[in-house]
Amino acid sequence: MYAVELDNVNVYIEGKHILKNITLRVPYNTIYVIMGPSGSGKTTILRVINRLIELNPNAKIDGSVKVLGYDAFKIDPYDLRKHIGMVFQIPNPFPHMTIYDNVAIAARINRVARKREELDEIVRWALEKAMLWDEVKDRLRSYPHVLSGGQKQRLCLARALAMKPKILLLDEPTANIDPVNARKIEEAISALKEEITIIMVTHSPHQAARVADHVAMIYSGSIIEQGPVSQVFLNPKTDFTAKFLKGEV
Repeated sequence: MYAVELDNVNVYIEGKHILKNITLRVPYNTIYVIMGPSGSGKTTILRVINRLIELNPNAKIDGSVKVLGYDAFKIDPYDLRKHIGMVFQIPNPFPHMTIYDNVAIAARINRVARKREELDEIVRWALEKAMLWDEVKDRLRSYPHVLSGGQKQRLCLARALAMKPKILLLDEPTANIDPVNARKIEEAISALKEEITIIMVTHSPHQAARVADHVAMIYSGSIIEQGPVSQVFLNPKTDFTAKFLKGEV
């Protein structure tokens, strides 16, 4: 059984065919990277997995989507999302909440912890996993505006982790931050796969090579190649994949 299984998934938005017969299998406790150029449909795949695609009233979806063995579109979306954390491309910490509360709220909502000592433990754990604890442990009562852009993104990662998800979706999480913080996020992601299944979107083949176990190449709404990262990078089967890996497209 796989953590996520998509079979012949098609997505139409306002009549435009966005995803075309997407089929993929994401093994448990791996980092599965979906790579491809901008506008190819990478983010839409993530939005199908956690059913955020349904927030668009003009979207139509068909095909099979299984998450943790369940038919994702036959269970309550809120129950589904309790098991799926997500970090978006642009850091979005809650500005009216302290650093501590930004992380703790996820644990409270998902009922991971209720007592203060339990919350303290989870907040510290999540911040450590996001490689942010040492930088903020003395200012947990400060607000996110004191953090750099990269620190804010790691705070968002900690918030996602505090809900104790089984699957973590990452939508180009390092696209808008500096290289130092980007590497810290990559290191954090690599250390997390023993506990969480990670699906990450990137337009950077170099990043995919550094963190992925499995990769899928998507172009113009279709997956044109997928497999173990070593197989795809060393022996690409399509000309487009070969050019993408060389940075030529």
